[in-house]
Amino acid sequence: MYRRPWHNVARWLQREWVGLSVPGVIGAALFGSMAFTPSLLPRTWELQGIVAGISAGIGYALGVLLRWLIHGFVGRVPSARTAARIRRVVGVAACLLLIVAIRQGWQWQADIRRIMGWTPPGPWEWLWLTLLGLAVMRVIIALARGLRALYLLIDSHLRERMPQRIAAPVAALLVMALVVGVNDGLLWRGAVDGVDWVAGNLNNTTAPGVSRSLWPERSGSPASFIPWDTLGLEGRTFIAGAPTTSQLTRFSRRPSKRPIRIYVGIKSADSTEARVDLAVRDLRRAGGFKRAVLVVITTAGTGWVDPAAARSLEYMYNGNTAMVALQYSYIPSVMSYLVDRERALEAGAALFDAVYDAWSALPRSSRPRLLVTGTSLGAFGAEGAFSGLADMRNRTDGVLLVGPPATSRIHAALVADRDPGSLERLPVYQGGRVVRFGQRTSDWARSPSPWTSPRVLYVQNDSDPIVVWRPSLAFTRPDWLHEPPPADVLPQMRWFPIVTFWQITADLLFSRDVTSGHGHNYENTFPSAWEAIAAPTGWKHADSLRLSRLLAGRPTGKANGGR
Repeated sequence: MYRRPWHNVARWLQREWVGLSVPGVIGAALFGSMAFTPSLLPRTWELQGIVAGISAGIGYALGVLLRWLIHGFVGRVPSARTAARIRRVVGVAACLLLIVAIRQGWQWQADIRRIMGWTPPGPWEWLWLTLLGLAVMRVIIALARGLRALYLLIDSHLRERMPQRIAAPVAALLVMALVVGVNDGLLWRGAVDGVDWVAGNLNNTTAPGVSRSLWPERSGSPASFIPWDTLGLEGRTFIAGAPTTSQLTRFSRRPSKRPIRIYVGIKSADSTEARVDLAVRDLRRAGGFKRAVLVVITTAGTGWVDPAAARSLEYMYNGNTAMVALQYSYIPSVMSYLVDRERALEAGAALFDAVYDAWSALPRSSRPRLLVTGTSLGAFGAEGAFSGLADMRNRTDGVLLVGPPATSRIHAALVADRDPGSLERLPVYQGGRVVRFGQRTSDWARSPSPWTSPRVLYVQNDSDPIVVWRPSLAFTRPDWLHEPPPADVLPQMRWFPIVTFWQITADLLFSRDVTSGHGHNYENTFPSAWEAIAAPTGWKHADSLRLSRLLAGRPTGKANGGR
């Protein structure tokens, strides 16, 4: 007998979905719906589908677990007829809830995309993300059922050899050990090895348009102690990215110097100590200790240096600068943060200490201004050189740390010990006399107390997920979600157990793919930030605004002739 195609679809739906646990469906609908609420940044439909699917899968598991616990205490189940009615009501309610959540969530995505400079979502994206979310949830449920079947199989074998009260927990422990072992030894290790292999090959390449510098002020030049082919992808990009003297002169309308940029790659020497020694020797060779400003930069995971951080200061000082950086890893910052964050701290401390020792041996009258900076994981690593805020002030002329991860040791301590009444996202510490926080000039200029030198500045965008992400988000509501929302965060954002953690985790992936001043993009912020920390004599805020326009590729207007 011929069956229409939709008959087969109906049978598949009945087999795959109607047989789901009712409490599990309730949990999946609730958690899946919460995943459509806004977080800090916009999401692509693929990312939204994955977040919703993971959240729904976790919600299903929690619903099944709750049913198991209740059944263990109550011991009664409804009749088949009552169960069928409950299943129909729950199914319809779950579908309606998800439809409303998807519709409202897509409107929120349109709103936040406009704020962040993204194009609004397409008309069919809601369908694709729904299908993807259902597929991800189904995979999670299948894995959970597989583990349950494995538990029952082990339990049945153990009962033949030991009492039931002992067999059940032993079976559970064995399954848990297997999951942890596979995850840590196979899945996680395989992912790390895969990323390491890809990143290692990428580190050997050179970005388009980048070529070896012939100027002695650069690492990798014929005069340098550091071979060009050992600098790595990000090192070669950093060395080649300095502004030319003609560009500097065009901006300042005065004769300029060629900026000094020193960079040591992982392949430049066999150990951190050897790389640090090489960096200081090349810095001294290039005349770095004779410039007006000397900047120690802790790189991000791949060895990346934010080009706006370096170029801003070079324009500000008309090239009379020296910068030194050290590569300690070549894998992306997120993975580097998870697997070898200690290397960032080690590299930050080793490079600064070596440069500081050479700098402090100079006569006070001939020392350059010693500054420290780092972005993202670089900010985390730069803190490794200091025991605390007082140590920063005692051994530097200014510190600028941008987009620090939430677990940055000194940053976290300052935020936790902030002045009563100040916000977690915009803290005030001891009246702002030494250290300040914010994402724009008005933030760090608002304190009535004088800002004494040397100054320490943490720049952090309100919508930067890297600044707020931490594992505790899964079960603890952070203070910043109790506070009035800033302009680029939708007021509808709420904290939900587990769900918010996955939302912020997803935000990390595209945190730089937004306009400057949002997410993890600080490009236009550096001129004003460096102005607050170490502006040269005669520099005005109008110059910082003009420099921001230059870095953004917009017309800059006339130079300040009085500088």
